[in-house]
Order: sequence, then structure tokens, then C-alpha cells
Amino acid sequence: MKTLSQLQQLKRDKEKITMVTAYDYPSAKQAEAAEIDMILVGDSLGMTVLGYESTVEVTLDDMLHHGRAVRRGAPNTFVVVDMPFGSVGIDATTDIQNAIRLYQQSQCNALKVEGAHLTQFIKQASQMGIPIVAHLGLTPQSVGISGYKLQGATKDAAEQLIQDAKAVEAAGAVAMVLEAIPSDLAKVVSEQLTIPTIGIGAGKDTDGQVLVYHDMLSYGVERYAKFVKRYGDFSVGIDALKAYHQEVKSGAFPSEEYMYKKQIMGELND
Repeated sequence: MKTLSQLQQLKRDKEKITMVTAYDYPSAKQAEAAEIDMILVGDSLGMTVLGYESTVEVTLDDMLHHGRAVRRGAPNTFVVVDMPFGSVGIDATTDIQNAIRLYQQSQCNALKVEGAHLTQFIKQASQMGIPIVAHLGLTPQSVGISGYKLQGATKDAAEQLIQDAKAVEAAGAVAMVLEAIPSDLAKVVSEQLTIPTIGIGAGKDTDGQVLVYHDMLSYGVERYAKFVKRYGDFSVGIDALKAYHQEVKSGAFPSEEYMYKKQIMGELND
């Protein structure tokens, strides 16, 4: 398992870090077999595997359920679990109680939170020994206000993001996800921080990259963001299901090779 110190060493050595967003036992098992450095159990599971309209509907129990499954599938991979909407940013006591529950019960290596407004929470959680990954740029839990669009695209916005990045690092964040920001801004942020930056739609100069398992493998996804490269095509499963449907309807399946051969009815009748 990659440790925090090893991930930080990868940054110092300028070796890129790989992260995949996965939500269940089989996908986590595959990610570990592929020697992916980090797995993110993202609250994007709401839309990707639960059919919700947005991440706003995802609960703490949802994240616990999927976080545990991922840990079982990838016991030797560094696993990060999202704190979902409504579980943090409430008050100091509630925030830390939710963080303790998610960290303990999911057995993850770190939690992730969105936005620089949670700097004080990051500091408190870090002091308690809970590693926190920050998430800046496009933050899906806030799209009702910010929208799904490029962030940090003006001089003022870029300067603010740099300040925010430094603030969450100073508060104790152990890594940072940078989403949907200009590539030159991501480069500056990555160079100015000592913690690893993981980009998604943030160019090639971050310390690592993250893509969603379902996006990169074309698994049940209908629309793709500009930054998604498809490395496989699980949509072939539809053709396989159609073939199964047709064979059952026609009586072609199961054929004899898929049946148990022993004849028992004669013995029962004796």
C-alpha cells in the first residue's frame, strides 16, 4: 500500500501519481490488480451507480456502504472517501463526528472534502489524525451555485484559487484534487505546493491524474466530459445481454453443456 510519505516522495521525484474513482468490490479489485496508486470513492457514485440526479442526494450511509466495499476489493491500495453533501460544513462538532464515523467505519486512508471554506475543519481533523484531501476548482457539491464550467478562468479567480490552495495546505491537507481549471493555473498551484496535486480536467502538469472507472471504460455512461479519455468499452455487455435474451427465448440456452447430466427422476420413481 502506498503511504502518504510515499505519495509525497513521488511528487518530489516527479513521478506521476495514478488515481481511479471506483465504487465497488470488483472495480476496486481491478484497480489494485492494475497497481493504481490511489482509489477515490467519490460521491459521484450517486449518479454513476445509484441513478441519483446529483451528488446532493448522496448520504453518509451511501459513502460508508461503498467505501467498505472498495476497501474489501483493494486492501493494499491507498483509498480516499468523499465526505458527502450535508455531512460537513455544519458545525465543528457535527463535522468531526461525521468524519470520525466515516474514517473509522470505512477503514479508508483519507477523507476528501470540497472547497476552501472548510479550512478550519481540515485543521481540526488533521490534528485528530484524520488525513484530509482537499478539492478545489469545480466542486460538484456546489454546482447549484457555480455550475458545471471551467473555474479559475479570470485573473482574480486564479489568484483566489492559489490563495485557497495554500490555505488548505497550511491547514493540514495531505493532497489536493484540482478539477476543471486552466492547465497553466494547475501548473502554478502544483509547483507552489509541497503536497501532491491530482488533476481532473486540469492539464498534464499536476502531480497525478484521476478518472472515473465508469467513464474511462464506457460503462453505463452516456455523456463524457472533455477531459475523459476512454480506455475500454464495457458497452459490449449490451450485445452479450441481447444474445442471452434471444437464446433463452429460442430455447438455445441452456444447451446440454450447461446442464447437470445425472438422471435422477428414474431413481425417484423406483
